Amino acid sequence: MAFAQAGRPVDEVIAALTEKRANDVKWGDGRTFGMVYDGGPSVHEVAEQAARLYLHENALNTQAFPSLAAIQREVVGWTGNLLNDHHLPDGQASGFLTSGGTESILCGVLAARERAAAERGIIEPEIVLAESAHAAFHKAAHNFGLTIRTAPVRDDWTADVDAMAAMVGPNTALVVGSAPQYPQGVQDDIPAIAALAESVGANCHVDACMGGFVLPFAERLGRQIEPWDFRVPGVTTISADIHKLGYAPKGVSVILHRSKKSRKYQTFIFGDWLGGFYASPNMQGTRSGLPMACAWAVMSHLGIDGYVELTRQTLINADRMRVGIMAIEELRVLGDGQFHLVAMAAEEGCDLDVFALGDALLERGWYHDRQQPPDNLHSTVSNTNTGVIDDYLTDLAECVDAVQGRTTVDRSTTYATLE
Repeated sequence: MAFAQAGRPVDEVIAALTEKRANDVKWGDGRTFGMVYDGGPSVHEVAEQAARLYLHENALNTQAFPSLAAIQREVVGWTGNLLNDHHLPDGQASGFLTSGGTESILCGVLAARERAAAERGIIEPEIVLAESAHAAFHKAAHNFGLTIRTAPVRDDWTADVDAMAAMVGPNTALVVGSAPQYPQGVQDDIPAIAALAESVGANCHVDACMGGFVLPFAERLGRQIEPWDFRVPGVTTISADIHKLGYAPKGVSVILHRSKKSRKYQTFIFGDWLGGFYASPNMQGTRSGLPMACAWAVMSHLGIDGYVELTRQTLINADRMRVGIMAIEELRVLGDGQFHLVAMAAEEGCDLDVFALGDALLERGWYHDRQQPPDNLHSTVSNTNTGVIDDYLTDLAECVDAVQGRTTVDRSTTYATLE
């Protein structure tokens, strides 16, 4: 694997890259449940044109690139508007763009640690969260020296707030809730979790990386959404990923703070070196302007109406998928998910090997993430999967039969009548 002495022509380089992609998932055909989210041809076009404009720009210094400062300010402002920041005392949330949900969560944890140290003198900070909370919180605790207190989930897979309450104490810097959580797609009781945080003066972070660009539009479509955003007193920070169901290319997310005072705790400022004043608002120093510009372009192109329609189709896809899964006697859906996340496991008492089922589906081109316990296949459903759900359900039933060693039965009548 030695680095070549001589360079290669452009055409040859691109041909080699194209060949490397041969075994990657073909997300464009709708058979991948997650990873990449397809907003349609016009979304592709506007993102690709924005990417070309901002391929080389660097957001490290927005004095050099004031357009990126404006882009960040506007995208953060639009996202805050979706998350009802007009209910805040200042009438507007503050925040930054990040490279993705993990970085947004890292920033939220860092801000909580710094605030706890500055305002409460805490030197051994703790995070209280449910076992369903994203792994990025554990990564943040490992990196930043916090102790995790993990509570169980209830039978419905939501955070056990009573168990969390028993863990909150004088060293609590952060209490975490999810809207919705990733593994089963259910929403935690955010008002109760925020109240726990307030009771000891801690931050409350709502992980809406999956829901930030779904729940606001689902609510506009008439879905019953329990309170979770800045309408809830005590919510300090919220993470929301534009590169998921916001349909922007990777990688761009938003970290929102309840106030500028809260936001300052995540910003690193340093001047005691020969390179002059240095300030970094998040984990990165140099930041590519490309994903920031793409997010601005996609959000501008879609507007609220565009997102409502994409969310409408996403929820249709996910609802139909849930009903189809539950029509197969060997399978169950974990949790009473109402949104776009679907976790599928073997029915209790059934000896179906779910991961073998995943292998069989993968042979037919269907890609799922895998989780445990219990063994289950996870799907992040989106507009990407429009038009293929019925094909998926047919293949799913046939794969169940194959894994169980049965002759495939004709279930077309069953699926034709699904509502």
